Amino acid sequence: MQSMTGYGRGRACHDGREMVVELKSVNHRYLDLSFRLPKNLGMVEDTLRTTIQKSQVNRGHVDIFVTYQNTREDARTLEVDEQLLGSFRNAVRNAGELLADYRSATVGEVLTLSGALTVSQADEDAEALKSLAAEAMGQALAALVEMRTQEGDNLRADLRSHLSQVAALREKIAQRAPSVPQEYRRRLEARLSEWQVEGVDPQRIAQEVAIMADRCAIDEELSRLESHIAQFESILATEPQPGKKLDFLLQEMNREVNTIGSKASDAEIAKAVVDAKCTLEKLREQVQNVA
Repeated sequence: MQSMTGYGRGRACHDGREMVVELKSVNHRYLDLSFRLPKNLGMVEDTLRTTIQKSQVNRGHVDIFVTYQNTREDARTLEVDEQLLGSFRNAVRNAGELLADYRSATVGEVLTLSGALTVSQADEDAEALKSLAAEAMGQALAALVEMRTQEGDNLRADLRSHLSQVAALREKIAQRAPSVPQEYRRRLEARLSEWQVEGVDPQRIAQEVAIMADRCAIDEELSRLESHIAQFESILATEPQPGKKLDFLLQEMNREVNTIGSKASDAEIAKAVVDAKCTLEKLREQVQNVA
């Protein structure tokens, strides 16, 4: 199991070219890729995208940062605009009297002032860049997956801890539920005695208790909740990418707990329901980061 939070970095160097790829991922419902790379590296984006899509990273928002350096002798080209330089020379000559008090400019100053010298990036070797990108991305992905897996192990332990709390609360409710009708009978009889009602038909009391017991019966909800808890644990133990399934199960568990709370007319059960809902919310927050 993987967390959706992680970081990975890869670096590849060949023949005077160096590329660094950094990956940062956070939780997201789907796989969402955001590229930040120099304009002259546009041709490698498809290579990077394909490499990620074929990896173990299947969910999360991933920022891809790419830096590139080319130190080869042919990485840049120099061009001198001779026509512009000639025009600059003529302009200086025509302004001779005004410039007489100034020293003569150096060649470098002339080229800079005239703007005749242009330094431009040479065209890159697309295949060499794609190979470099694939290598750097492979390293970054390996580091990212390793970190996400470590975070996933921590998440699994935390999820199991919260799940055991839900199971304990469910058991507490299950043990309390059978006594709720009996508590209702005692309260009803005590109230009738307090009001000094005489000649009450015991059958009528039994009927009222039976109606109440049927109205607050939560056996089905408890059974389904127990099944969901078992499924949750099974998915944690066996599924490599369980995030979506766990999220669905949590919705079902919340539904059962809410139904129990609305049906069971008992203070102890109501308290256990509140505790269970709080714990389920903690589970939901953690599951949002499971890939």
